[in-house]
Amino acid sequence: MSQDCIYCTRDERLSKLMIEVASLRVSTLYLFREQTYRGRCIVALNDHERELFELSPEMQEAYLRDIAQAAKAVHTAFSPDKINYGAFGDTMPHVHFHIVPKYKDGYTWGKMFEMNPADNKQLGDAEYEEIMAQLRAAL
Repeated sequence: MSQDCIYCTRDERLSKLMIEVASLRVSTLYLFREQTYRGRCIVALNDHERELFELSPEMQEAYLRDIAQAAKAVHTAFSPDKINYGAFGDTMPHVHFHIVPKYKDGYTWGKMFEMNPADNKQLGDAEYEEIMAQLRAAL
């Protein structure tokens, strides 16, 4: 556990960016508050690891299964034309994947998704609850 890591401390820094949706095998599914890409989520490993290759083969398999399960739930709930996956971490070195649904003729179709879109589409509490309910039902 790192005191500087929002995924480890789960403090207000995390809650400003995302909302916990569900616990998976070895990770946690979060709904990203910025919803330019409707259904955008993050699958964060529960243990503090900096690199995917540092995980045991069993942990890698379980984590990949979590990512696939989350992506399938996003696909089932929102019917995107494609799901983009992003694993970055320059400024947040904790293993996590962005699950980003993309829609033909939608924002940045045919390009890499934007981490922080200029419009910064925030929703109301009821809208977040509706999206999370759809995801939970699809899990």
